[in-house]
Amino acid sequence: MIVTTTPTVEGRPVREYFGIVTGEVIVGANVFRDLFASITDIVGGRSGKYEQVLQRARKEALEEMESEAAKLGGNAVVGVDIDYEVIGQSGSMLMVSCSGTAVLL
Repeated sequence: MIVTTTPTVEGRPVREYFGIVTGEVIVGANVFRDLFASITDIVGGRSGKYEQVLQRARKEALEEMESEAAKLGGNAVVGVDIDYEVIGQSGSMLMVSCSGTAVLL
């Protein structure tokens, strides 16, 4: 499955459009991870645990979107947009959503 942020795939004309497909993942933040992330923020550096959670959520959202495209008969998703949002009463959850257009190249 080809997944791209561009509206077309060079050298591969779109034969059929199937419509918009999406993938969403919401992950909760762990109290201990929050504590260690705040320590990292104070002393500087990157928060490895948050980066791992973010990478996993993004991967799962893209996989969900690809699966939806495949069910429609697509072999590619073009015009992909990925969004990140902090949600929940105290901002304790992270949502990663992606959308694009399922097509047959």
